[in-house]
Amino acid sequence: MSTPAPAATCLAPDDVRRLRATAAFVREQETSLLLSRVLPGLDGPELRAVADRCRFSHAALLVFPADRPGTRSALAACGLPDDTGSRPSVVVRDRLAARHGLDAADLDVRILRPAVRGPDGEHRTVEVFALAVPPASPLSALAVHEREHGHEAHLAFDVDRPDALVLRGLRASLARHGAVADGGGYNPHEDGTVFYFATPAGTKTEYRRMELYASGDHRDLLAEHLAERPSGHRAAEDGRDGTATAEADAGAAVGAASDALAAETLLRLLTGAWTTQALATCAELRLPEALRPDTPRTARQLATEVGARPDALETLLRYLAMLDVVTEDRDGFRLTPAGLLLREDAAGSMRPLALMYGGPFYRSFAHLAHAVRTGEPGFEHLHGENHFDHFARDPALAATFDRSMAAGARMFDPVPAHPVLAAAAAGPGPRTVVDVAGGTGELLERVLAAHPALRGVLLERPHVVAAARDRLAATEVGARCSYRVGDFADVPGAGDVYLLSRVLHDWDDERCREILAHLADAMPAHADLLVVERLLPDDAAPSLATAWDLHMLCNTGGRERRAGAYAALFDTAGLVLVGHRPLPLDAHVLHVRKR
Repeated sequence: MSTPAPAATCLAPDDVRRLRATAAFVREQETSLLLSRVLPGLDGPELRAVADRCRFSHAALLVFPADRPGTRSALAACGLPDDTGSRPSVVVRDRLAARHGLDAADLDVRILRPAVRGPDGEHRTVEVFALAVPPASPLSALAVHEREHGHEAHLAFDVDRPDALVLRGLRASLARHGAVADGGGYNPHEDGTVFYFATPAGTKTEYRRMELYASGDHRDLLAEHLAERPSGHRAAEDGRDGTATAEADAGAAVGAASDALAAETLLRLLTGAWTTQALATCAELRLPEALRPDTPRTARQLATEVGARPDALETLLRYLAMLDVVTEDRDGFRLTPAGLLLREDAAGSMRPLALMYGGPFYRSFAHLAHAVRTGEPGFEHLHGENHFDHFARDPALAATFDRSMAAGARMFDPVPAHPVLAAAAAGPGPRTVVDVAGGTGELLERVLAAHPALRGVLLERPHVVAAARDRLAATEVGARCSYRVGDFADVPGAGDVYLLSRVLHDWDDERCREILAHLADAMPAHADLLVVERLLPDDAAPSLATAWDLHMLCNTGGRERRAGAYAALFDTAGLVLVGHRPLPLDAHVLHVRKR
């Protein structure tokens, strides 16, 4: 009686190696970081918008077992579940047939999706396309070619709640960053539509293709997608793959497509100011208050309410629909979740930010070139004074600025759980948290609400203290708050925990050293300092801190910094950086103590 061969020998050694490597890759990746690696240049708000709409779901490869059962035994040998079902792969079958000039009916390509877990325990799969190729099969040459070129190896992202607007927006974002349409298809066996893309030349992964997977039948959009393929790509799938002519045609087509995409990408970047103004105008007209999430309204109906010309308003609304602030159907326009955040009464309203970025800061950015040439903030060049003094003399503008700061306060949500604050709350006797330049008290309110044993002191300029007193008096923590009017030289002593949030990035290094020296002088030896700032990444990873670094240059003369730069500033004041923890919106909380 013969002994069965080990399971792993059911696949060629190269197939086994690729299968194991693919499974490891799928387990390790985080969606946003992977997108930024696949599409260099996709970063900041656009990266977040894409990552919000789709999630990394699998990586795929094509293997060639000697027979169909051999695939399952190979999965088990690679530590993958071998009980997953299989379905026909219409898309890959047809691509193989076109590429090699074969009859699709002769190719029984199956899909198996053994499950793995991502870094946070999320469900993912390894998508295994399997085409049985027995020894001495006429398909052996096909298998050799496909292993060498890896045409079907790709990364896949599942689209969340796909509809025409979402899919068009995602395809446009991918195209702006160099992804080129590379086929796709509809699989009736699982009622799903795939959109394939060739990744740009600068991609930072080994994968040269990516997939958007949308549940449901989207063949109307698929037809648009297939029409965008360069002719060289289509020729390759017509059976001429591997010939010098097809490669030359494809290269020329991809080159032309890349030039066109580069021009389109730059054009979209150049019109970014239009987006800022459209959002600011939307907020200024109070369109979000006039719109409804569930009931469509026409431009004519809205125009009467917001005081605008119907035809001009419709032009604006169509642009806002492209931004996913509103959505349009044949009955009119409706508000989206993003648009809802531009309502003044929305929780976490971003309306003040829209008014600031489309107003004072928009005008100062017209002087960015001056700031880059001279180091003088564009705001000071425009107004002849720094923005803090300018806002202090304009109460309405100051109130809008203070509310805009509050709009970013969601980064504070995890701060109250910091061990330093928990330890202070658990200590004997009354403990005090001092919020230095704490605005209208958004962070202090969160800390005191989470720790009823703590009391708070807010240090701010006179007009800000007045606003903070009014706001906090209406909350449950108001009775535990006291206030001090002053500047950094007036930091009160006897605190147990000091907060310094989004302050240091407003200033150059010299001023930061002065601020920290005042803090160090006021802090008792036992006190802790928690500093909230965005940290510049140590590599080229996309970060909101990079965008805000430019904003600070142009508007305040300050800068964002890396953790090491903050540590050096703390050291000059006799302070030491103990560690830092990430917060939402690319912020961090830095724990600092006296040496």
